[in-house]
Amino acid sequence: MKQIISALLLGAMSASTGLADSFGTLNPDEMTWQRMLERADDGETGMVICSMGYALTKSGDHASARRLFRNCANDGYTGAMTWMSQLDNNGLGGAYDPDAAAEWDRRAAEAGDPVGKFNYGIALMRGHGVTRDEVLGRRLVDEAAGEGLEIARRLQTAGYDLDEVTPDADDWKYAPLF
Repeated sequence: MKQIISALLLGAMSASTGLADSFGTLNPDEMTWQRMLERADDGETGMVICSMGYALTKSGDHASARRLFRNCANDGYTGAMTWMSQLDNNGLGGAYDPDAAAEWDRRAAEAGDPVGKFNYGIALMRGHGVTRDEVLGRRLVDEAAGEGLEIARRLQTAGYDLDEVTPDADDWKYAPLF
């Protein structure tokens, strides 16, 4: 009887810790951050995997968030593109790279994402990470506003005064680079 109980306890412990035996892995990790990162490293994307990047970056693990968001962005998820822009524009989990940030927003804008249009429009208006083009920038902000993006409407109402939407922005950071 003692051997049967020991065998049952060992089996239960194996199942609860995800150990593998001759029947495969029992109770595998499915919804953990680690498993999502493994799946991303295998090139897998999807709504659940891509959304995990948000939780990772909010927890401060920006490098891991980048791993998820990069794959998702490259697979066409526009929300991941705008997150990659945010990470690049602030040097989170990688180098500060305004050119890469503008490029991610451009891709999102071209894919029809209103946040991408708004962000890329602002980058164009500032000349931050991209050649300054205030006319195209305003047009993209207008498109985003027309699609219901409230912050874009707010910028329009303020006469396109960028301090309205980014009052705490450091002027040195957004000064045109060329």
